[in-house]
Amino acid sequence: MKLVRYGAAGQEKPGILAPDGTLRDLSEHIPDITGSILLPESLQRLQKLDPTHLPLVEGDPRIGPCVAQVGKFICIGLNYSDHAAESGMDVPKEPVMFMKATSAICGPNDDVVIPRGAEKTDWEVELGVVIGKPAKYVTQAEALSHVAGYCVVNDLSERAFQLEGTGQWVKGKSADTFGPIGPWLVTSDEVPDPQALTLWLEVDGRQFQRGSTATMVFGVAHLVSYVSQFMSLQPGDIISTGTPPGVGLGQKPPVYLRPGNSIYLGIDGLGEQRQRVVPYS
Repeated sequence: MKLVRYGAAGQEKPGILAPDGTLRDLSEHIPDITGSILLPESLQRLQKLDPTHLPLVEGDPRIGPCVAQVGKFICIGLNYSDHAAESGMDVPKEPVMFMKATSAICGPNDDVVIPRGAEKTDWEVELGVVIGKPAKYVTQAEALSHVAGYCVVNDLSERAFQLEGTGQWVKGKSADTFGPIGPWLVTSDEVPDPQALTLWLEVDGRQFQRGSTATMVFGVAHLVSYVSQFMSLQPGDIISTGTPPGVGLGQKPPVYLRPGNSIYLGIDGLGEQRQRVVPYS
């Protein structure tokens, strides 16, 4: 299934993408796409529905974040060896974890706002892993059974906030609009191998990133198991799994986002995002 949330910000409704590409409304069956809806038994009930019998959503509505009320937005740093190299950092011996504020989450095609005082705003296309079943101290063998599905994430970063001054990554990752997710939550049954996905990103028509999740240092099963050793994972939590090379910081000279830029990114089978970069006002 490809689950979608659509409508004005803060007023999104749940939907599903039908096989014919039309958007169908799920409001008669679920209130929203949140943690409890992502439990295995809830998803099984939704899978029994025939999308062609659901109300058709007319027009071209805004697409919202594919998951509502996210409890934790956990990110993994330097999880592609070639990205670590372009960042001038060593490949980690174990996953590097940091949090991104959930207030950064926005729709996949919403404007990206350059925060006040920013100098080095950067892009990062990433595979997002959405938890569907509580996970605590799970093994790698068990880990994928706790995943509801996957989505596209643009882990936007303000490098000056992240790496300069006190150098706290959470500061550079958490500005409003720095966490576009979606367009869809693609359930795990449609992604048989999360380590075989191509991901890419363009700015103003120039491709900067193109890679494969096959080259992750730590795969999805490893990451879910690893994170669960330090905190419980709850339905609706998101793990953003790191980015391949090609970020602005790694260009020679570095290239950063400016108002007026257009970002276009996606992951095969998980959809695409398009964002316009605007100044803070």
